[in-house]
Amino acid sequence: MSYAKIFRRTVITFMFVMLAAAARAGTPTRTTIMAVGDSITQGGEGFESYTAPLWSMLYAAGYAFDFIGPNSFTCRTGSIANCGYGGRTAEYLDSKIDSLYALYPADVVLLHAGHNHFAEEDPVEGIVAAQRSIILKIMARNPAAKIIVAQVIPAGKLPKYSYIPELNDRLAAMVEDLGSDNVTLAHIAEGFDWRRHTVADKVHPNRAGAEAMAARWMEALRRVLPPPAEEYAPDIECYKQTGDTRLRLHIFRPEGPAPRRGHPAILYLFGGGWHSGSPLQFYRECAAYAAAGIVAVTAEYRIGMVHGTTPAQSVEDVRDAMAWLRANAERLGIDPGRIAAAGSSAGGHLAAALATLPGIPERPDLLLLYYPVVDTSDRGRSFGGASRARALSPMHHIEGKLPPALFLVGDSDPIVPVATAERFRGLVRQYGGECELHVFKGGVHPLFNYRLAPDRMYYDIQRLTAGFLRRHGFLTRREAKKLQNGARTGGPNGPMQQ
Repeated sequence: MSYAKIFRRTVITFMFVMLAAAARAGTPTRTTIMAVGDSITQGGEGFESYTAPLWSMLYAAGYAFDFIGPNSFTCRTGSIANCGYGGRTAEYLDSKIDSLYALYPADVVLLHAGHNHFAEEDPVEGIVAAQRSIILKIMARNPAAKIIVAQVIPAGKLPKYSYIPELNDRLAAMVEDLGSDNVTLAHIAEGFDWRRHTVADKVHPNRAGAEAMAARWMEALRRVLPPPAEEYAPDIECYKQTGDTRLRLHIFRPEGPAPRRGHPAILYLFGGGWHSGSPLQFYRECAAYAAAGIVAVTAEYRIGMVHGTTPAQSVEDVRDAMAWLRANAERLGIDPGRIAAAGSSAGGHLAAALATLPGIPERPDLLLLYYPVVDTSDRGRSFGGASRARALSPMHHIEGKLPPALFLVGDSDPIVPVATAERFRGLVRQYGGECELHVFKGGVHPLFNYRLAPDRMYYDIQRLTAGFLRRHGFLTRREAKKLQNGARTGGPNGPMQQ
C-alpha cells in the first residue's frame, strides 16, 4: 500500500477516534457549519469548492468550527464536509433539506443555490420559493439556527443563466420579507467576474473564484459567529518566488523589544506527505511560543497537490526558508545561534533533512521531530525513483554530530515504526549527538490533528516540547513552566519514556 493511501486511512481513523473522545470528555461545543448547494458548493474534478479557502480563512482568524454534511471536497487542508449536490436544483435541495438537517443540525447554514435551470424555464419564482421553503424547514427544526442566503455567482454560459441578476434581486427581497434576525443575505456575487473567476465552462469557480466567494462568505460569517477562540495575527513575508509561485513565511513575534542576544526561533514545517498540508497546521503552536518569547515561523513550501512538485522541490524550499530566516535574523530580532527546525510527518522529514542532507549550508540548531519520516529509502514512487528517495533520506546521511533532537512517535504508527525511530536515535548517538525519544502508547499517525480541538495527547506533546526547549536554552524555566502548567498531563495516553 502506498504512503499516501496509508496516510489518508490513518488520518481518517484518527479523526473518528478523536471526535468520539472529545464527545466523551465533554469538550466545549464548536460552531457547526453546513454549506448547502450544488456542484459550486460540492466542488469537483478540475474546479474548486469555496469551502476550501473559507475553511482556511476561518481557521486563520481563530474560530472554533466544523463543517458538516454527507459529501466532501478534498483540498490541501484535508476533506471539507458539505451538503453540495452536483447538477441539482434549489427545488431538489428543498426536497432533501428536512432529512439532511435532521442528520446534520448545524448552527450555521450557508445556502447558495440557483443554477442548473435554463432561462426559458422562467425559473426565478420556483427557485425563490424553494429557498424560502428550505429556510422555513430549518427554522422549524432549530429556531436558533443562523441561515445565510447567498446571491448566487454569475456565469458566462448564456443565455442559459441570464436569469441570475433577477434571481439575486428576488433573493434579497425574500430575505427582507422574512424579517428574521437569524436570516441574512451574503453578497457572494459582488465582485465575482466569471471571465477571471471560473474554469473553461464559465460556470464553476477556479481557485481565484473560490477565494473570492470565500472572502464574501467570511464577511457574512463574522456577523453571526461567536467571537474567535483565539485571534492570530502573524506577519507574512515572501521568502522565495519560483515562476508565478510566491512562497511565504507566517511569522509570529513576541511582544516588546528583542533582548540584546535576540529571541530564539522555531521554523515549523507542516505535514501532508509532500502532497498536501498547510502552514496553518502550526498556528496554534506559533501563537503559544511567541507568547513565551520565541519568534515562531510556519513556512509555505511547494506540494504536489497545488504545485505538481516532488519532495525534492519541498526540500529546496525549506532550505531556502532557513537561509532567509538566518539572513534576516537581525531584522527580526532573532538569535542566529538558536534557530530550531520543527515538523510533523513529511514536515518532520524536511526538518531532519535540513540537519542531515548535503548541500544545505544553513543548518538548524535544534530539531523538534513529530512522527517524522526519517527513512524515505523505500518510497521511490513518491520521490521519483529509489535512488532519489535514498538521496533525500535523513537516516542515510547521518555522518556527523547532529543538533539535539526531540523525536515523538506513536507505538501504533504504520508509517514511522518505533524501530525506525530507535535506529535514528542510535545513529545520532553514534556520532555524539543527542536524540530524546518518546513513544506514545496507542499513538498513530498523526499523533494529533490540528483541525480538531486539542486533546490530552496534544498537551502531552506541548509539555515535552517545552521541557526540551528549556533544557536547550530556548525557553527560561519560568516560560517553560507556564507552558507546561497550561498543558494537560498524565492518563493512559501519556508517553512512555525511552
